[in-house]
Amino acid sequence: MIPKYRAQFNGEFSQDKDQKVQDLIQERCGYSAAFRLSESPVFLTRDFQEKLDDACQSIISQIKEMSDEELSKAIPPTCNVPNDTKKPHFLAIDFGICQREDGEIIPQLIELQAFPSLFGFQKLFEEVITVTYPFLNDLKQSLSKEDYIRELKSVIVGNENPENVILLEIYPEEQKTFIDFVLTEQYFGIKTVCLTKIKKQGRKLFYENDGKLIPINRIYNRVIFDELDKIEGLETEFDFREDVDVEWITHPNWFFKVSKYILPKLKHEFVPKSYFLSDFPENETLENFVLKPLFSFAGSGVNLNPTPEIIHKIEDPENYILQRKVTYAPLFEDINGEFSKAEIRLLFAWHPEKENPELLVNLVRMTKAAMVNVDFNKKDAIWIGSSMAFFEK
Repeated sequence: MIPKYRAQFNGEFSQDKDQKVQDLIQERCGYSAAFRLSESPVFLTRDFQEKLDDACQSIISQIKEMSDEELSKAIPPTCNVPNDTKKPHFLAIDFGICQREDGEIIPQLIELQAFPSLFGFQKLFEEVITVTYPFLNDLKQSLSKEDYIRELKSVIVGNENPENVILLEIYPEEQKTFIDFVLTEQYFGIKTVCLTKIKKQGRKLFYENDGKLIPINRIYNRVIFDELDKIEGLETEFDFREDVDVEWITHPNWFFKVSKYILPKLKHEFVPKSYFLSDFPENETLENFVLKPLFSFAGSGVNLNPTPEIIHKIEDPENYILQRKVTYAPLFEDINGEFSKAEIRLLFAWHPEKENPELLVNLVRMTKAAMVNVDFNKKDAIWIGSSMAFFEK
């Protein structure tokens, strides 16, 4: 989108430099990413950045105006966790990078989550790509690494001893995001603990470290609660629905409350119209909409071309939405003269004592396929996968 920076990056790009990015990640973290990294960042204009900011501030204001009673309707009865909080600790807001018929580049809201994402990894990725391509430093607008870690630590660890704070996941070593867990440990001094390893005594939770039981006072939660029932043979001492003496960062209920569930309730120029499937009006045309289950990750269950036959087979229409289709614009030219599309995720941390969340970093996903998912791309494609955006100053 910014020809000057695109030309400079493409001119400087080489396979050796791309390998240097990978090597620096391994060197500074001790692990490599288990997910596809794009060879290139994207360059976005100041005008586009202002559009993103306007949309995000509007969305955040609308969320704050929603009553807890209204939001709590999103929580499945079997997934309600005690001791909810007044606000989430994190927001991730995803926009497709699209283009109007008149050529104007605009963001279009795709989805949003009150759930943490790759806060640790994205800061490392920014660090290594700016080392590899020094001109990118002139475009950086983010906090210094020290301030970034300090801000996140105030949210995740707070005033607790890091020893009594854990990152909770299910089988963390098997997750594609494992590298982010490793970096979280390095940045904040907390342990990553599998849900199956949690010990429970009365209302207290513990994890074992060097043969000792360590009390857990805070949980930085990375478990998607509604997916636990799908895991065969899962045995745990602790059930999320139990009332225990622990503080959730962020509380599991917020995964449901701020999700695709609220898309039909949001209004903004850059928020495509959405309906609950059960409320889809007769005057709308089905072929203009995408079918999405309310609670799914990584595009699971999304149908780009729903038909009446597909719709009629759905037994729980209240758990699906229809979202007006948007067209991602092929704007990001690779070294072969081919173009990728992208969406940008803005990652906010929300300190409980602050009125509004703070934007800390962004994550970009690039593709040449119909969906922003690496699995749908040709195996030899480039300029696809996870990356980040740099904005015009």
